[in-house]
Amino acid sequence: MPSQTKGWSPYLAGALSGLVSVGSVLVAGKYLGASTTFVRGAGMAEGLYAPDVVATLAYYLKEKPVFDWQFLFVCGIAAGAYLAARLSGDFKVQLVPDTWRARFGPSPWLRGAAAFVGGIVAMFGARLADGCPSGHGLSGMSQLAVSGFLAGAGFFAGGILMARLLFRGK
Repeated sequence: MPSQTKGWSPYLAGALSGLVSVGSVLVAGKYLGASTTFVRGAGMAEGLYAPDVVATLAYYLKEKPVFDWQFLFVCGIAAGAYLAARLSGDFKVQLVPDTWRARFGPSPWLRGAAAFVGGIVAMFGARLADGCPSGHGLSGMSQLAVSGFLAGAGFFAGGILMARLLFRGK
């Protein structure tokens, strides 16, 4: 069971993530991944205003803008995160996290701008690599692919480096 003050056990969360990964393959025949959902969503939004562009753009011919299982997966990530935070007692509405506030100040605009730019960089990297951390890391490692382990190591190394740079090792 989750703790009431410290969040979920990383062992329990990891085991549940593994079960979701296995269930995804067994039920849908698909490995986990999320970044393509955002590309497809952008294509659907663009299709409302310029359907002829979406119909002829090579990228959208490869990644068809459709509502599929990945949309439900991404919605499940958000719903699951909310549910996990509520069950652990850690849920609170906060525009600027305490750690960010201590390092960079209380401005929600600065926090939002940093999150927006970080999201752009992360999405660019995910599309450049043709997949996101869940696709390359979790799914790749579950298939015992060397590339999955290298990707996972790279994600952790990059995350540690950025956290140390941004928060000065705190």
